[in-house]
Amino acid sequence: MKKLCLLTLLLALGSTHYAQQTSWLGQVSKQNYISTGMPILLIAPDAVSSGMGDVGVASTPDAYSAHWNNAKFAFTENTFGISTTFTPWLRNLKVGDMDLLYLGGYYHLGSRGTVAASLTYFTLGDIEMTDIEGNKVTDLHPNELAFDLTYALKVTDNLSLGASGRFIRSDLTNGQTIYGESGNSTSHAANSVAADIGLYYQNTIDKSQNYALGAFISNLGAKLRYSEDNNNQEFLPANLRVGGRYTNKIDDYNKISVLLDLNKLLVPTPKFRTYSIDSIQSLTEYNNIGVIAGAIQSFGDAPGGFNEELQEVQLSAGAEYWYAETFAVRAGYFFEHENKGGRQYATVGVGLRYNIISFDFAYLIPTTKLSTNPLANTIRIQLSLDLKPTE
Repeated sequence: MKKLCLLTLLLALGSTHYAQQTSWLGQVSKQNYISTGMPILLIAPDAVSSGMGDVGVASTPDAYSAHWNNAKFAFTENTFGISTTFTPWLRNLKVGDMDLLYLGGYYHLGSRGTVAASLTYFTLGDIEMTDIEGNKVTDLHPNELAFDLTYALKVTDNLSLGASGRFIRSDLTNGQTIYGESGNSTSHAANSVAADIGLYYQNTIDKSQNYALGAFISNLGAKLRYSEDNNNQEFLPANLRVGGRYTNKIDDYNKISVLLDLNKLLVPTPKFRTYSIDSIQSLTEYNNIGVIAGAIQSFGDAPGGFNEELQEVQLSAGAEYWYAETFAVRAGYFFEHENKGGRQYATVGVGLRYNIISFDFAYLIPTTKLSTNPLANTIRIQLSLDLKPTE
């Protein structure tokens, strides 16, 4: 059982900006992270993309397309597909009861339209909450979930569009009291709704080569509010993802693909980097920014100018090799600038396919000590079922 001090809980919720942005020595830091609520919405749910550096906006369409690019559903080759993934959380720190579960599926309505649904569930296990003096207050069972419905339409033989609606619930405090700048308030589960929109294009170069391009805006929706205190609300991790894929079928048995994604959070960049009265005022102003206004200004509001804006772009690159459409080997790399979180890691993975059943595995290897990763040295396991069209 884990213990959580009330102060730690506060920092994890309403004061996440301070925890990530502040230099407690009163000095200006180059690090200026963008904090959001429910970052779990950006965690790769599948072992296929996870084995390729978390790349997927233009990867081969499958049951996980709701996360990477909902427009891809229109180009799935099978009539029906369903997949599930189990991801252990913080196993590198010997935490045994935190897990991420994902279940997704799709169904073709005809030659053009496809419907899909997915469920993401994250449990933080059982937490013993204590006060600052170490006295037990209560037991918490924090969890988060998201459920979405998608419709994808094949506009032409090469182009498709996708739209999704998502219900989001984050229950981190189980109704406990939050101590804030403006007084104490009773917390509650934060509920929200969000929308995704995707664009996907694929075409052939010749009989052995093809390519795909994709663009996807996800998690654009109402802020999460954990209490009536305006400083205890968080932007959703609205995100823009663009990228492409190139595939070369070398012969009847060998096929290789290379993929590249660029990511940019559609969330305003905080202006404050030191702890002061000015930073508290900046936090209040920050929380008053609207969702759409914040998404627009996120392209030009970094205090460090254009150079800092470039630092906010994350890079994912990966490759996949298939032998006889039966055995796959994958590798990739994810890069985030050290001033924006510093997540940098390599990934590897393998896949096995037999008839309509697929098993996939992925493993993450951190390449920097700047930022710890909750999935470090963790194996992800994926099971997929695809029913082919009737001949």
